[in-house]
Order: sequence, then structure tokens, then C-alpha cells
Amino acid sequence: MRAIYFVSLYVMFHALMASVLCAQSREPNVVYFMSDELGYFEPSYMGNPNIETPNLDRLVAEGIRFTQCMAGSSVCAPTRCCLLTGKHSGHTSVRLNGGGTPLRAGEETIASILKAQGYATGGFGKWGNGGRGSTGVPEQHGFDVFVGYYDQVHAHSYYPPYILRNSQEIPLPGNKGNSEGKLYSHYRIMDEGLKFIRENKDRPFFCYLPVTPPHGNFDIPDDDPAWLKYRDRNWPEPARRYAAMVAMVDRHLGEVLALLKELNIDNNTLVMFSGDNGGADYFPSAEHPKGIHLANKNPRTGVEFRGKKGKLYEGGLRVPAAARWPGKIAPGRVSDLLWYFPDVLPTIAEITGAKAPADIDGISIVPELVGNQAAGRPQQIHEFLYWELVGQTAVRMGNWKAVKPNPSAAWELFDLARDLSETTNLAASQPDILARLESFAKSAHTPAIEGTFASTDLHERDRAAKFGGNPPPLKKQKGKGNNKQDR
Repeated sequence: MRAIYFVSLYVMFHALMASVLCAQSREPNVVYFMSDELGYFEPSYMGNPNIETPNLDRLVAEGIRFTQCMAGSSVCAPTRCCLLTGKHSGHTSVRLNGGGTPLRAGEETIASILKAQGYATGGFGKWGNGGRGSTGVPEQHGFDVFVGYYDQVHAHSYYPPYILRNSQEIPLPGNKGNSEGKLYSHYRIMDEGLKFIRENKDRPFFCYLPVTPPHGNFDIPDDDPAWLKYRDRNWPEPARRYAAMVAMVDRHLGEVLALLKELNIDNNTLVMFSGDNGGADYFPSAEHPKGIHLANKNPRTGVEFRGKKGKLYEGGLRVPAAARWPGKIAPGRVSDLLWYFPDVLPTIAEITGAKAPADIDGISIVPELVGNQAAGRPQQIHEFLYWELVGQTAVRMGNWKAVKPNPSAAWELFDLARDLSETTNLAASQPDILARLESFAKSAHTPAIEGTFASTDLHERDRAAKFGGNPPPLKKQKGKGNNKQDR
């Protein structure tokens, strides 16, 4: 009996050790938190005097902050497509910003490659890569669950009569669309995201949080703690609402970080945070021509980015970005590495062991995150970065940047090392450099091949839901998927 007892103890001990080792070597979780339209200089860690973002500040202090993270595009839908597929906007299927243009059937995303690796995959917020009834819905591109908005027009109301879960409607009783209602959609979306993390704490997961705030409408419940903090500031009410929405997003980021710690999975989770495209320079005035909250103006130095959301100058492309991974990413680092959204997919693929598609444009930034020694190789550098958007084109090679602001305009050339505000056009004095950047642009573009709709009925229903189901007549849009720009 004693021998049996000790054998049993031996078996139990080794089973326990195997369990511990398995837990320690489990693939890392990934959380990608993206705030819609948050400007580069708006977080308080950048010295912004208006908006306090203590949780984002803590993420930066405990991880790495990037000074040169560039969006995939300067508007919402194309930038999300670049991030999810690892392709730049010369190769993506979604290059317009109507909100309904679909990914092609079978197109790989971060979620699909992680799902093949055994990950739980969840998305919560604004999709923008295919409306209901199309080949682009998230549940056809690797997401076990997606809760929120598929179409960007739908996402313009925080009080729609419903949001979506895997193409099925979740009613929000009492909501009438626009800014009128009882149930604030963002709260429900965040609750679903936190629930997903809790439910999948014992397995590897990818939690994608492309939340809509602070994108307008500038709505936040009057009893939200963030609004109570900002409601009496000496700004126009929309500017106060905007600041409160940023603070609310920061609070919800803090809730995600706290939950990871509570579940004891903090050290095994890479958390990445960014804006989705450049700031919109909201609430300009004679005193603040770049907007009250200085999305594209350095509050410490006064240096401004040229352009804003919708343009391919720095103001439309440079976004706040940070990453945290306790024990892997050294705290308090500031990185000047030049990278952009197509790099997210190969980075996540490398740290999870997933297989990245062969046709991507991104490169992994794992060595920059964890160090060359831990990564086992030096950080690769882009030969060039590329963007295109409805006739605009931009190319970046190191500190050199070429911009063609419209099809009939001449190329402009800037040296960002000396001219971050893109004020001095060097095209005439540096023809060889410009010619090289032009050749990159020519090689980078291929014609867009969009996904398709079997029917647009549900998609149009979702767009009407912004207005509570009683919209004004929709104007006929150009292209597929109702592609009106800059909604």
C-alpha cells in the first residue's frame, strides 16, 4: 500500500510540474487596443495640458513608447485593413472609407492565422472591413466573436437601436439613434471585451479592441466619471465631451490591464495600444488653429505636423503607440523605429508561432520590442513605406518622404530629420532621391480587388440604424460598398 501511495505521489508531482511548465510555456496572449482618432500629442505622457491619461501613461512607463509609428492610412477603414492583413494600401482590398467595402473571401487576417494556431479570437468595437451580407464580415475572417459595428455610418451613433454580434443584432432598448437613447453602446462593447478575456483566461487568446471613442458624435453619458471631471472646463461643450471620451477610453484601458493582473495572466500578455489614424484637429479657433486639444501640435515645443486625418502628411499618419509585456519588454523605453500598421501581423505571428501569409508587406518588430538578443536577430528596417488614398500617394524612405497630394499635382519631397512640419519642398534640389521614391511608389501599387456583397439589405439597415431606423434618403455612392470618403 505504501509503495502504491508513493507511486501516486510521484505521478501527481510530475503531473503538477508538467502543468506548471505548460502554463509557463503557453503561447502569449495578445491584446490590441486602438482608439479611433486619438491624436499623437493628445495623451498626457506627451505633455498635453488638457487631457489626463494615467493608464496610458502607466502603459508607457511600464513598456515602450514609439515616436514613429505610422498608421496604415489616414482614414478609418483602410487603416484597419492594413493592420489586420499586414498589407500596405497599395495591395489591400479596402482602400476607400465608406465603411462597407469588404475584404475578399478567404483573405487572411491576424485573427485567422491565430485561430489556426488554436487561439480564441475576439473583436470588440468598429470593424469597417465589410458590412453584413458581404465577404468581409469578421466571423469569416478568423474571429470567433465580434461585437460592435460592422459599418462606419452605424458607428457614428453611440445610441443606435442595436449593435451586432457575429452579424446578429443585439437590441439596445430605448435607443433612438444619433445622440438620443438610454444605453451607451461603448459600455456594452467594452463589457463584452472584458468578458471574452475572462472566459478565455486558460487558453491563448487574441483580443482586438478597435473602440470608437473619441470619434464623433461627441457623446458620453452625463453620469460618466470622465464627464464629471471635464464638464466645467472653459471650452466649448463638444471639446469638453471629446476630452471626457479620451479619459473614458483611458479608464477602460486601465480596466483591461487590471483584469489581466487579476487573472494572473499579466506577464504572459502583450498589450499594444495605438490610435487608428492621425488626429482630426478638432475644435480650431484663432488662438488654436490646430485645435484646442493639440492633436498635431507638440505642447512642449510648438512644432506642428502638417495636415490631419484624411491627408498623407504627418498629421494624417503619425499615431500614438505603445506596447507592454512584463518581463519581455524593458520598461520606460522610447523607440524611434520607423514602422507602420502592416507590421502588426508579422509581429504577432512571430511571438505566437503563427504562420504569416506570404503576400504581406509588413515586417516583424519583435527585436525592437524585446531586444536583439532575446529575439535572436537584429531588427529589420523597411526599405520604404507606402500609402495611397483616393488620388493621394506618399512614400517614406528613412527620413525622406515624398507626397503627391492629388493626381495632377507634382511630387513634393521633405527631409523629416530637419523639417518635421513638411514646409520645405526639396523636390527640385534632390531629384535623385525623389526619383528613387517615385520608383518605389510605382512598384508598390496594384489595382484594388474588393470583396463582394451577396445582398446589401442588412448593410443598408445598419447604416440606417445610426438614425434609429428612420434615416434621410441615402445618396448614391460611387464604387462598391457605398464608398463615400471621410464619413
